[in-house]
Amino acid sequence: MSEQGSVRTKEIASLLSVTDETIRKDFEVLENQGFLVRTHGGAIPPKRALRELSLTERQLMNREAKNEIAKAAAQRIQPKETIFIDASSTALSITQYLPDFPITVVTNAHDVVSAVGGMEQVDLVSTGGLYEARSRSFIGAAAEKTLLRYNIHRMFFSGNGLDLQRGVSEGNSRQAAFKEHVIECAEDVCFLADATKIGQCSAFFFADCSQLSTLITSKGADPLVLEAVKNVGVDVISA
Repeated sequence: MSEQGSVRTKEIASLLSVTDETIRKDFEVLENQGFLVRTHGGAIPPKRALRELSLTERQLMNREAKNEIAKAAAQRIQPKETIFIDASSTALSITQYLPDFPITVVTNAHDVVSAVGGMEQVDLVSTGGLYEARSRSFIGAAAEKTLLRYNIHRMFFSGNGLDLQRGVSEGNSRQAAFKEHVIECAEDVCFLADATKIGQCSAFFFADCSQLSTLITSKGADPLVLEAVKNVGVDVISA
């Protein structure tokens, strides 16, 4: 697993000539002992699940897929809506494709403020709060209090992974807590996740699949996971 970065339940079951259920039970024991983190259909090493990448690192990963996802997300925005854009690298890409009509953008991301601050059609609201240098974003009680003043029509955000059983996760507990608050204030909750994040999980879970309105992903995402997400009422778009 350390070389591949993940293992699949079916592959291990076949290799050991045992049932999938046996492997799932073994994975549960190993997860409780801290040796791995279970995902839909397999497992990943705990270091991979827990490590939080900087925004700069994340911006270099899967850039083409993230841009296609961002384009599809921007097409959903309607005139005069209030939207929230989080500090994820995928959501940041939306700023390149914002429609040319009046909208309000609420964000906790320094880079989003920089990107849209000069756009005439955008009323920009920064949440303020405790600044976190690694993600270049604001979090904490002050940022959460700002959210309560706005009716957010659409929330665009990402995370480290989406697991069918446990939902959307983050590697940073404070980011996870903040996004949980945004979800409570949003009418349409749009999760942006390229194919590598589908079926994966990280350290801190903050949203069940059923809380999502829309999932926008890239080509190559696990079709079984996507179908299961659709079955709980989520609109799934492959960009």
